[in-house]
Amino acid sequence: MEVFPDTSVDASATGFVLSQIPRKGGPILWAQDRLSRYQAGEPCLAGLGTSLPVLHAALKRPADVLWALEEGLRCSGLSGVIGEIWGDPAVLDFTATKRLALRAEASGVPVWLIRRSCVPNLSAARERWRIAAIPSCPHPDDAQAPGQPRWRLELFRSRWRKPGVWIASYDRKTRRLRLSDQFSDGSVADHEEPFGQSAVG
Repeated sequence: MEVFPDTSVDASATGFVLSQIPRKGGPILWAQDRLSRYQAGEPCLAGLGTSLPVLHAALKRPADVLWALEEGLRCSGLSGVIGEIWGDPAVLDFTATKRLALRAEASGVPVWLIRRSCVPNLSAARERWRIAAIPSCPHPDDAQAPGQPRWRLELFRSRWRKPGVWIASYDRKTRRLRLSDQFSDGSVADHEEPFGQSAVG
């Protein structure tokens, strides 16, 4: 599955991906190429509260990241595999994304590819998301203070579910993302539905 942050350094993609990883299980393999580390930084999980250990692979080339992801998907003991690749390298073509999708389906280990500063070109990813940070919720006690953070999520391609656009916020009590429908005029529906797994252990 692929995630495209609205801006190259938007950290909301990290929180969203972690919310999709199962709450309990083995470690997470997280592989980054050199430009991803330089431009967006290494994974910083402080505040997200994940108790799963992270195996961080600091690699040089996008090809090395793809190799690490494929090797990680051979290990059923992992809770998930996350890769970050900067730009549109030639090595990240349809064949490469198909290999990742097939290996993930065979092993049952979810794989997420965070793609920064790129365009959503041809891909075999089973789901493709665009994510953007938006103004926070109103603070319940202080109108001048920021409230809970919010994001705009767009599922623009999926093999399993209907594409759509939602406003997401993080519920600290239930430790889950909550989605609200966004209407064409930009307003948000009153009801909310929990979505995905917890971002914490």
